[in-house]
Amino acid sequence: MMKTHNAPGTDEDSQDDAAAGAPGAPGDGPRDGSSARPPVPPEGRRRRPRATSGTGRLATLLISPTLLVLAVVVLYPTIVALKDSLYGAPGLDPETGFVRETDPFVGLENFTAIFGEAGDRFWNAFWNTTFLTFTTVTLETVIGVAMALIMHHAFRGRALVRAGILVPWAIPTAVTGLLWRWIFNADGVANALIGQQVLWTTEGWHAKVAVIVADVWKTAPFIGLLVLAGLQVISKEVYEAARIDGAGPLRQFWNITLPLVKPALLVAVLFRTLDALRMFDLPYILVGAQKTSVETLSMLAQDQASNVRFGPAAAYAVILFVYVFLIALAFVRLLGANVVGDDGAPGRRRLLSRRRTEVAA
Repeated sequence: MMKTHNAPGTDEDSQDDAAAGAPGAPGDGPRDGSSARPPVPPEGRRRRPRATSGTGRLATLLISPTLLVLAVVVLYPTIVALKDSLYGAPGLDPETGFVRETDPFVGLENFTAIFGEAGDRFWNAFWNTTFLTFTTVTLETVIGVAMALIMHHAFRGRALVRAGILVPWAIPTAVTGLLWRWIFNADGVANALIGQQVLWTTEGWHAKVAVIVADVWKTAPFIGLLVLAGLQVISKEVYEAARIDGAGPLRQFWNITLPLVKPALLVAVLFRTLDALRMFDLPYILVGAQKTSVETLSMLAQDQASNVRFGPAAAYAVILFVYVFLIALAFVRLLGANVVGDDGAPGRRRLLSRRRTEVAA
């Protein structure tokens, strides 16, 4: 009897191959299917490698010096300020008639006093701080973006213009205050330009104007520098595609430049807002201390401390700290300011694609 051989690729061979590859076939290993190949994850979804205990200890060791410095510079003064805010100003001891050697414990009286008659000076400083911050940061943002757009374009002498714009920001604030105090003198340059005799460094609205002008002149280049860094990472192909689609300069600015430079702009505005809320040296040097028109929370706290009223001074400092913290939290949570600098490349590409579609439409 002759044995027939099937040619490769016939039905019997296919059945044999299927049987050989089926689970439970001889030589396939365990029957529970543990040797089966794991499913391939969808494209674009990669598992992040988990940090081992060794890398975790190494990371802790590397950041421990920074945490130690922050604890000494930030945490310890904050705790001391909170403790000092619970004590009042030294006064006469009613039992002995002598001045107390230690400050009396008053609890939260320093904080509740701002809602009484003694809080008029605090609320004046609070509104001055808020008004000066809002006004200066708004003007600095507009002027800083204009500076960045000018420095971003290629023209002859661009390096000289960039250096000249950054000079005011490089000057120390104390020097800036003295410089503008000379400009705003009674016989200074400001009165010579406007043709009137205005006492800029006395009480009144003109003192606020002097502080705003000096602060905007000094710190607008800071916002311009950060916005310029954001402009330089925008691809020129986006603007070329927009010009081909018929978009004008104004539409390119609103639909391309402003959305793509938003992360850098928000960080710049955040830093300037936090800095302006702590404004002290410029109005103190330019206008002077204990001026109702320009007295800020920092100036008020310094004045209380200089009069040996450390309890109220610490309370004002704590309130200012909470105020600054809430503003920073609002920027990060509500406006989405990317302070930590995480990777936003996928979102940036999606935004770029969406802006191209809007411009083309």
